[in-house]
Amino acid sequence: MPEPEFEDLTARARIREAAVTLFAERGVDATTVRDIAQQAGVSPGLLRHHFGSKEALREACDHYVLERLVKIKEELVFDNPRFLPAVHPTIVRYNKYVTRALLDGSPAAAAMFDDMVRLTAEWIEQHLPGLTDDHRSFAAVLVGMQAGLFAMHEHVSRALGADMFTAEGHVRMSTALIDFYSKPLLTPDLVAKAHSALDALRAKAEGA
Repeated sequence: MPEPEFEDLTARARIREAAVTLFAERGVDATTVRDIAQQAGVSPGLLRHHFGSKEALREACDHYVLERLVKIKEELVFDNPRFLPAVHPTIVRYNKYVTRALLDGSPAAAAMFDDMVRLTAEWIEQHLPGLTDDHRSFAAVLVGMQAGLFAMHEHVSRALGADMFTAEGHVRMSTALIDFYSKPLLTPDLVAKAHSALDALRAKAEGA
């Protein structure tokens, strides 16, 4: 469900939410502990008391954001798609966070990508078990495609004619994604030929 009002959160939650916002806007390196504490309305000492360091706070934010995105997706897909307008600002903020986090070249970015692949593979295995014989490879490609879409948000937004992080741009992008995922681009004959070619390439590589 949508996030509670900021002032209603505990100090720990305010710190986490402030960090998510600032990390999404500036990146981790450009955000200081003092910046986060000021945004959260707490002292830097209280931040360190709850999280120990900025790196540990970033790790907590990574796990929280991914967990929340999965829960929001499940709510939208399986229970109540009509709550999208209420939760859209949260989705946008979290997508910005993930985009920035994945592009900073840190070990934490690699860990986040691996977590996203794992969560996506688990989703496929649970909800679409017959979709593919290789859940992990499918998940890795899907996460890479989705992450690339957000990483290139400036170019995609320009092509869409609306910022994909606004309601208008998000609707247009998401509609295109639904069409993309719901309509096969390859005929069964082309699929069979592609698999045959890949099988031949695999056999050649294994025999080399």
